[in-house]
Amino acid sequence: MLNQQTRSARAPQLPAWLDPRAALRRAYAINRPLTLLGVLMMATLAVSAAGLLLDPRAITGAPAWLKPAKFSISIALYSFTLLWMLSFVEGRPRWVRAISAASLVAFIVEMVAVITQVVRGTTSHFNVGTPLDSALFSLMGTFVMLIWLMNLAAAVLLLRQRLPDPAVAWALRLGLLIALVGGALGALMTQPTAGQLAALRAGQPATVIGAHSVGVADGGPGLPITGWSTVGGDLRIGHFIGLHGLQALPIVGWLLTRRRAARRLRPGQRLALVWVAGASYLGLIALVTWQALRGQPLLAPDAATLAAAGAWLATGAALGLARPRGAAA
Repeated sequence: MLNQQTRSARAPQLPAWLDPRAALRRAYAINRPLTLLGVLMMATLAVSAAGLLLDPRAITGAPAWLKPAKFSISIALYSFTLLWMLSFVEGRPRWVRAISAASLVAFIVEMVAVITQVVRGTTSHFNVGTPLDSALFSLMGTFVMLIWLMNLAAAVLLLRQRLPDPAVAWALRLGLLIALVGGALGALMTQPTAGQLAALRAGQPATVIGAHSVGVADGGPGLPITGWSTVGGDLRIGHFIGLHGLQALPIVGWLLTRRRAARRLRPGQRLALVWVAGASYLGLIALVTWQALRGQPLLAPDAATLAAAGAWLATGAALGLARPRGAAA
């Protein structure tokens, strides 16, 4: 018994930041609702992974459990990222609790609706084929709007919060604001397509209102995992890139706090680079959304798209390399 205790005491311990249990305990102490949401989504991912292995069904050309798996990953990332961002907010505990609790409820409702439709063997998005389908799709839309409003509230809190490093502060703020843009782009997918409008005007009953794809029907050939159309435009691309600005911009801010960057760049220069990154990221969202709206696959750009992409790259590079000499030290 003593030897076993001695071996246990001598066993190498993971650094605190690498120990998932310790990280979850700290996260739970900081923000219970968002930690619970992240853990629930990891459990949902495990269930979805089992579904992918055991359930051979396909819905709209994709494995039935692929959508809940992707949603689980995305929501888990969102919950832990938002938890970290809200940890910078001081003096507003009620607002932080309200944002966290509302996000927990909204995402659970969305995931329950998605899984319900998977179990029923049908689509969750744009499906108005039956009263139940229509009610679930409307319910999801209502709670997606709530998520967007909570994201906006978090952005307002961080805009009002003073942080010691302006570059980090604006990386967090711009990440939230860009995620708002990405979320708003989801509304483009809920609009009736030309074919759906024609059918409605002809008095035909609607079973689907809205689409991911432009110029082609949903469910056709697509990229692995994401399913983004390879034969037409796909509005999910700009939506996806925009939502994950929530992680991309803070990563930029974090990189600029590393010792080498802090040594070579003045505070004003680092702040300018955060703004350049934010503007470039918005330009990328605009570029891929414009491409999709023209019915063009992501991997088959035409001359106009290539020219716009070249201009975007050149502008971003020029602004990034032109360190503002006049920036305050």
